[in-house]
Amino acid sequence: MDDLAEIKRLLVDISRKLDLILEDREITGMMKLSEISLNDFLESEPDLYSIKDLKVRYK
Repeated sequence: MDDLAEIKRLLVDISRKLDLILEDREITGMMKLSEISLNDFLESEPDLYSIKDLKVRYK
């Protein structure tokens, strides 16, 4: 019986890990979709700051 309990515990652990992986992939997909869908909107918006506003310029 101990072997069955161990197998069940391992299956539960694997199931949780798979759920976390799927959740991460869903979040990444939503972030990418958001980035793509907002791209046109943000491109037409004026910049809040210009190059002149920067105190330090990085090259």
